[in-house]
Amino acid sequence: MDILFRLLLTLNATSLLVLVFVAKEGLHLVSIFPAFIWLAIVPAWVSYLMYMAIPVALTKLIIIVSAFLPKRNFEPGSITEIGHANNSFLPSYLGYFFVALSIPDVDVLIFVYALLFLFTYLSQALYFNPLFLVFGFQFYNIKTQNGTELFLISKEKYKVPREIDISSCRSINDYTLMEGAK
Repeated sequence: MDILFRLLLTLNATSLLVLVFVAKEGLHLVSIFPAFIWLAIVPAWVSYLMYMAIPVALTKLIIIVSAFLPKRNFEPGSITEIGHANNSFLPSYLGYFFVALSIPDVDVLIFVYALLFLFTYLSQALYFNPLFLVFGFQFYNIKTQNGTELFLISKEKYKVPREIDISSCRSINDYTLMEGAK
């Protein structure tokens, strides 16, 4: 389950690259499913919304499946530092978008996506996915009393470290946690 979940997280975190490429290329539903000629009357923006629905649905699936990950908790006072991490990942995702906009064709897309997927999967340090924001999650860098630095994906709004009481979160890996997924 652990490997499958990490593969799903990686797929989801990198899927926006493909989405931007498809939009840049103007690939409408009819160009992907030519047998359904009636799709030619579907406006382009509907095609793009349908494409966007796939990573959004995958994000929801990840949230549901995360409830089966191993539990981990922190006693009040065990977190010594907390920092909001939402904005620190924006440059990475803007980088994905710019790369997607410069990819000339599907062959290059497959190669670039495979490399990106591999590096994201192997790094396993963080599983930042901006689509979690759509579902009300926030991203935090936290530090525990023993000096361990962790990445927390949570629906809670944390500000003061000593007031943090994470009674039950899920461990994605040794350094990435998810709280608030039901």
